[in-house]
Amino acid sequence: MIMSLNPSNCLLVFLFFFTFLFTLCLSFEARNPEVEALIGVRENLDDPHGALSNWDEDSVDPCSWSMITCNSDNLVTALGAPSQGLSGSLSWMIANLTNLKQVRLNNNSLSGAVPLSLASLPQLTFLDLSFNNLSGPVPTFPTKTFNIFGNPLICGGHSSEKCSNLVLASPLSFDVNPSSDVQEEDLIKLGNLRSFTLKELRHATENFSSKNILGSGGFGNVYRGKLEDGTLVAVKRLKDLTGTTGISQFRTELEMISLAVHRNLLRIVGYCATPNERLLVYPYMCNGSVASRLRGKPALDWNTRKRIALGAARGLLYLHEQCDPKIIHRDVKAANVLLDDYFEAIVGDFGLAKLLDHAESHVTTAVRGTVGHIAPEYLSTGQSSEKTDVFGFGILLLELITGMRALEFGKSVNQKGAMLEWVKKIQREKKIELLVDRELGINYDRIK
Repeated sequence: MIMSLNPSNCLLVFLFFFTFLFTLCLSFEARNPEVEALIGVRENLDDPHGALSNWDEDSVDPCSWSMITCNSDNLVTALGAPSQGLSGSLSWMIANLTNLKQVRLNNNSLSGAVPLSLASLPQLTFLDLSFNNLSGPVPTFPTKTFNIFGNPLICGGHSSEKCSNLVLASPLSFDVNPSSDVQEEDLIKLGNLRSFTLKELRHATENFSSKNILGSGGFGNVYRGKLEDGTLVAVKRLKDLTGTTGISQFRTELEMISLAVHRNLLRIVGYCATPNERLLVYPYMCNGSVASRLRGKPALDWNTRKRIALGAARGLLYLHEQCDPKIIHRDVKAANVLLDDYFEAIVGDFGLAKLLDHAESHVTTAVRGTVGHIAPEYLSTGQSSEKTDVFGFGILLLELITGMRALEFGKSVNQKGAMLEWVKKIQREKKIELLVDRELGINYDRIK
């Protein structure tokens, strides 16, 4: 859908398409038996970080709960809570979720036996219980992917043959020891990424000097840094480590970036994790973000704006169509599209991203994102999908065309969504040329 846009006439096509998206509205109905099943699962778990804190037994359905994915019929099809510090046992009641297709509970501290009832789920195609403390016996599962590697009582030591016929993935391993007195050693092991010490990153950023701040947001600050070998980097220092937001974003970004590798997606250089710090290290983008460039001088020329739009589109298309499971970014905006040395678009900041099986229509969560960039159906229902990202991409297109930022435009007239109303008004009056950034003069592609 995104790739079908023709840069020379994308403006008119987008406006009609965007008007259609603006009117989308989804609804869902109660599924009390699934609420009961999930509450039964939660009661057997110890959840120290509150990952399941919004699982409310009085809810009419669980589709708005964290860690839960529902299909278009509002039936639970996936439970994903990897690396959440969960302990306790996995209740047999999970098998009452008869439409369940995926279960991801890897990298926790679950103990006890794997529920035999899981083997009765007819649609279960992916089960990842790796890196827990589970014990046998292990049921025979008809799943395409069943990963129980890293459970010492089942697959460790002399019991490795029990895992020999299983499909083993390479999940992320977070092994943070909160009781450690050593705070400048990296405390996790992850793939081939470089692990930095806190001392290294303090030195690179001049002790996180305010003069090196590249940007800031609800997540924390991003600092310009220079490594000992002279390499320039951007260091994201996450805050809110006393709650779940910062830790969750840290894990999410690492997991998502490990799945998505594309020239128009931000890659990660390395990370640092201590009991009191979570830091992510990225390549330094000398041309900043699209948001900063829209405010800067000289103005971006039309061809550069088209190249940015196409680059961002390619990155999103990869996330939606070529990743398995697909990735919903959920925060597509000018501030999260960076520009490399050649002004190529690099989509970054995966802290709000969600995984979604290709068979699913949406995932339901608490609404997160940026005012002015949130799709109306996501805002009203909490249901996000690739359409949510397309809406954000549409706002990005408007910002590239007009040279204005949606949020600032709304603030100027004290009305959220004001840019959309303004665009629709111009469309009705057939004065589309008024949308074009005045800084471009006559140097842009006209609609014929």
